[in-house]
Amino acid sequence: MKIEILVAAHKKFPMPEKKGYLPILVGATKNYKPGIEYQRDDEGENISAKNPNYNELTAVYWAWKNLKNVDAIGLVHYRRLFFDSKPYNLNNVISIENVEKLLTKYDVILPKKRNYYIETNYSHYIHAHHKEPLDKTREIIVQYYPNYLSNYDKVMHRTQAHMFNMFIMKREAFDSYCQFVFSVLKRLEDKIDISDYSVQEARVFGYISELLMDVWLETNNYPATEVKWEQLGGKKNFQKAVSLVERKIGIKTKTHF
Repeated sequence: MKIEILVAAHKKFPMPEKKGYLPILVGATKNYKPGIEYQRDDEGENISAKNPNYNELTAVYWAWKNLKNVDAIGLVHYRRLFFDSKPYNLNNVISIENVEKLLTKYDVILPKKRNYYIETNYSHYIHAHHKEPLDKTREIIVQYYPNYLSNYDKVMHRTQAHMFNMFIMKREAFDSYCQFVFSVLKRLEDKIDISDYSVQEARVFGYISELLMDVWLETNNYPATEVKWEQLGGKKNFQKAVSLVERKIGIKTKTHF
């Protein structure tokens, strides 16, 4: 199989050197600096200019429209990666050989779910972000994608989800995922005004897309498995715990560390 795992980054950073990994500079028109020799997300058909609002999804869109003759496509981040084993460093990122073995049984590889324990996915989101975009997303599902509605509601009422926009998918599944996610987000762009959002909140379409992953997966029933992921430099669990409590009492704080 020909497999490409994109490593999204907005700056120069140490990258995996194993075969099959493709560093990609997101928001490339703005973020490029001499010496960054990564694939740019502003080449070919692209939405690179939307990176401040779409986050790493500009890399996903670039791959969807421009990576041809590829059997499977993945996305990880310059600090969040899938691993084969400890220690969690760039030498032990998941190998293409192991990815190929998994893809003989599954169509989709995802990170282990994130668990919010005391909050549902919906309440966690609205305690951290503006509520309107998520409610408008449901309206879009109701109107244009009614077969997704049941799973949308199920996902919103759970305390767990596959987050971070990390995945590896066979091409057919990848195309299906992109068609759904980008069409929903395009409709959402037309329904909300983010002109007065903060820089963090303006990343709204990237945030919403994370919650759409399980909605898409469970509606289309692609066989999926989970693999270990880690964040280089640590997950900052203490800061996350403090942030969770603050959001619970009405203080909007960071959701991504």
